[in-house]
Amino acid sequence: MPSSTSHNAIKVLFVTPEVYPLCKTGGLGDVSASLPVALRELNVDIRLLLPGYPSVLAGLKYKRKVAVFDDLSHFPSATLLSAKLRADNGRSSTSVPVYIIDCPALYQREGGPYLDTAGNDWPDNAVRFGLLSKIAAILACDTSPLTWQPAIVHCNDWQSGLAPAYLHFHSGKKAASLMTIHNLAFQGCFPPSMVAQLGLPARSFDVNGVEYYGNLSFIKAGLFYTNRITTVSPSYAREIQQAPLGFGLQGLLATRGQDISGIVNGIDTMEWDPATDPYLSKNYSTQNLSAKISNKLTLQQKMGLTGDKNRLLFAAISRFSEQKGYDLILEAAPQLAQIPSQLVVLGNGDAALEKDLAQLAKNYPSQMAVHIGFDEGLSHLIEAGADCFLMPSRFEPCGLNQMYSQHYGTPPLVHATGGLIDTVVDCTASTLADGTASGFQFHDMTAEAFLEGIQRVVTAYHDKAIWQQLQKNGMRKDFSWKTSAMAYRAIYQSLLAKSQS
Repeated sequence: MPSSTSHNAIKVLFVTPEVYPLCKTGGLGDVSASLPVALRELNVDIRLLLPGYPSVLAGLKYKRKVAVFDDLSHFPSATLLSAKLRADNGRSSTSVPVYIIDCPALYQREGGPYLDTAGNDWPDNAVRFGLLSKIAAILACDTSPLTWQPAIVHCNDWQSGLAPAYLHFHSGKKAASLMTIHNLAFQGCFPPSMVAQLGLPARSFDVNGVEYYGNLSFIKAGLFYTNRITTVSPSYAREIQQAPLGFGLQGLLATRGQDISGIVNGIDTMEWDPATDPYLSKNYSTQNLSAKISNKLTLQQKMGLTGDKNRLLFAAISRFSEQKGYDLILEAAPQLAQIPSQLVVLGNGDAALEKDLAQLAKNYPSQMAVHIGFDEGLSHLIEAGADCFLMPSRFEPCGLNQMYSQHYGTPPLVHATGGLIDTVVDCTASTLADGTASGFQFHDMTAEAFLEGIQRVVTAYHDKAIWQQLQKNGMRKDFSWKTSAMAYRAIYQSLLAKSQS
């Protein structure tokens, strides 16, 4: 695919705090890597803007200086570098131009993008991501030092939420803005004193502005001042317009309901393809589905579980948090052991959950295994080796693993919320008959409802014809970014048309 775009392409600045493989803490990193590639292949001249963390500077070659910001009020000096992020995995050579904010005072430090080495929020996060938003706004208006001028600024989550506010208060020519909510639970709230420190006008600190229950909220700033809003699934777009998933912003979002669109994320079907995945012990497709068993046996051996190709193997991969519903998995563990079945868990996060899950593995050493941490290769092997993937999330704006699972012939069991509703078709007599069934849903966020779902999985698993149909239905679904990218391009086009009218 070409990495260049034509002269008449829509110019978009995609502002993100993370992008895989340079920096990733969750799904946003994957989206920031895949969506821009898909958009460039649709002739959108999209370029990334991200902070210059050590991993970003180390991971990008051939950087060059394109601008210096040494006179920004309220912020340390920064240098803007440009480079290219290549999606060269042997099947696509598309590259995406990247602008990096090199500001050692804010970004050159050990730890993660948001947390220090002890797991605490960086105390200057307001300034760190205020600078990201401020430079995004500068590049998107008539004061930009660059010759390339975006028509649209595409902001992602609270870390870029001040960009639409800065643009709003700029009196000259400026780009339109789009705000994408990946997870409204993270809002970027800071003391009201930060309004002045970040160079926002005092009048912005108002209920009709950036004020949120007495504090400055980056996400509210973005949602109030942006031209359009998207979320990462249609169901989540509806859920955030009411309590509890509006997290206090449901009134604002309901008022802006006509400006909100839900677009389901895609997945990188080149990086995640069971037919070519290098992390698997044996590749497979719908044509040789029996080869999937080899990965199950490899996974059982790797995780210290009893090798048994016939025993139902469940898996879960995610951040350990209350949102992800691990309390239901812990509560259901004794019944899972009695089925009998096996369970593999990969992830990290909440210390108490890490401890409880580690204890679970000790209690059932031949049936349950837990790997604390992140391991890309293991995550691929788990998706291929498991029989059923568990996602009992309390809420899930979109989710990616349920799509990886279906693509790998591993039907998921999900709580019926957000993007999980939109991407997993519940196994019923009618959906089996029409060929759409691809997994299982449960509706009440209780251990009883979760276990009822488990029992439905068990029943289907022991019916070879039904299980194979579920696997093939899921593997044939189109989870590529193309459809989503076309929807984003349509929104860009509508914003551009409105700004030119």
